[in-house]
Parts: sequence; C-alpha cells; structure tokens
Amino acid sequence: MTELDVEVPATTRLTDSHAHGESRLLRRDAQRTAQLVLASIWLLDAVLQIQPFMFTRGSDGFSGMLNEAAAGNPGLVFRTVSWNASIVYHHPVLTNTVYALIQFTIGFGIAYKRTLRPALALSIVWSLGVWWFGEGAGGIFLGTATPLGGGPGGVLYYALIALLLWPRDRRDSQDQPFVAARSIGAPASRAVWAGTWVLLAVLSVVGSGRRPQALHDLVSDLAPGEPGWVAHLDRISESFFNSHGTLAAVLLGIVCLFAAASVYASPRVARFMIVVVVATFAVIWLAVQNLGGMLIGGATDPNSGPLVVLLALIFWPLDRQSSPVALRPLIATSIAMES
Repeated sequence: MTELDVEVPATTRLTDSHAHGESRLLRRDAQRTAQLVLASIWLLDAVLQIQPFMFTRGSDGFSGMLNEAAAGNPGLVFRTVSWNASIVYHHPVLTNTVYALIQFTIGFGIAYKRTLRPALALSIVWSLGVWWFGEGAGGIFLGTATPLGGGPGGVLYYALIALLLWPRDRRDSQDQPFVAARSIGAPASRAVWAGTWVLLAVLSVVGSGRRPQALHDLVSDLAPGEPGWVAHLDRISESFFNSHGTLAAVLLGIVCLFAAASVYASPRVARFMIVVVVATFAVIWLAVQNLGGMLIGGATDPNSGPLVVLLALIFWPLDRQSSPVALRPLIATSIAMES
C-alpha cells in the first residue's frame, strides 16, 4: 500500500470528523442562543414591570389592570385574580418590586450558565402563576383568547419555551433534528408543537376572535397615543378587520393547522411553514398587537409576537449546513467567542 493510499482515507476521516464536530457546535450554540434570546425577553419584561405607573394604585395602576383581567371571568378565576389585585392595591410598591425582581432573576439566571436550570424552572412556575393569577387564564373562559391579541396568554409561551430549551447532558441530545427536541426528545416535542398550533387554530375561530367588530376593537383600543406610523398601520388593520375580520380569523386558523402538521412533514416543508409562521406573527405583533403597546408606555410585557417567533425558530430542522436563519448571526458570534 502506498503512502498516498494511507493518507487519503485519513484526510477524509478528519474532514468528516471536523464537519460532524462543527455540526454539533452549531446545534449546541443554537440552543444556547435561543436561551439567551429568552433571557433577553424576560429582562425586557422586567424593565416594563418597573415603569412608574406600575407602582401606583387605582384604575391606571397595576391593580387596575388586574381588575380588568378579572372582570367577566368565572367565579374561581375572578376570585383569584381579584385577590391578587387587592394585595397589589394595598401594597403597590412592595408587590411590584417583588414581581420585577423575580423577572430580573429569571432573565439573568437564564443568561448565566450555572443558574440556567433553576432559572428555567422558576420561569415555568412563575409563568403559570402569572397566567392564572395575573392574566385570568388568558381570556380563554371569556372567549377573547384569539392569537391575534396574544391568546391564550403571552406568558404561557415563556413556560413552554423554557421546557423546550431545558439543557440535557446526554451526548445523543446533540443529534436531534431541531433544537427543541434536545430537551424532551423529537416525538414528544413534535406532539407539543402540534398540540400548540391546533389550540391556536381553535382559538382563532371561536368566541369573539372571529367577529369583525371585536377584531376592529382589539386594534382600536390599542391605537390611542401610538406614534404616527403605528397609528397608520392601525387604521389599515381596523379597516381590514371591519371588512374581512371573519376571513382573517379563518385564514389564521388554517395557517395554524398547516403549521401543526408541518412538524411531521419533510424538512423542506417544515422550514417553509416556519418562515410563514414567523412572517405572520411578526406582522400580527406590529400591525395588531402594536409591539405590545411598548411605544406608549402602557405595556407590562411585549405580548406574544416575539415568543411565537422564538418558539418557531427552535423547531427549525437542522442538518450540517442549516441552522435557524434568524439565529445564524448570533450563532456565528457565539462560535467565534469560543474559538
């Protein structure tokens, strides 16, 4: 056997090993990047929590927002949210300070690797508590939980994403088909994805979510005080919902059903539907949710838009050459820092 005969296979093995190692690094960094994005959204949420009006009593303060969330809900939901509102009303500074500190703790905890798991666990518990005691179960019992408005409650996505980004030490977790599968495995994560999108499809067409006037009011209630360019988008949205509100709800429901099924399709189909989902909810966040109302200083969170986009990206099918498109610049930065 010649020297050349020996060297070629060795070079090939080195190349394959390097490519496989690079693929693992991409997958690992994609998960860590998604965790850092989640941490950033939590920190944004915490900053919104410390706005001056959140420390005041009355209808314009935090307790007033909680009372609005309680109104019209069934007895148990109404009583628990009203109980929370009463505590906040009597101790606005103390309670809001504690709430903000918890959110800062979650955000910084996820960002710091040594506290990642406890912070993700706290994120899940806190999110579920806020969904029930603060958001009145997201309006599900009122028939107002349309995904166009953030239903079934933006805070639920924090819990769901924290679960899907839970770090695993097993080596085979690096070889999953998408980032979300690394925590609970591909079959379970596919079922979670499908179930989430079927629920969103149902919520799109039940209750007030399919009524043109209700969708028009959803936008018009957020419009006062918005900058000119956002107000212009709001007028377009209001006019569209007045004329085609039911059609918009049905189309959104269809998109959600296709998204639910796409996780079981080929990677090419799955990627296409993720692009559709990201584009759809980016438009919803901008033209319907008004960026969560952050530009007028009345928001307590950024609403569901950014979280739905992040949820979609962690299901982006991975191979040796591909990673979630929107995360690639951040992944490249992360890899460069480790080199």
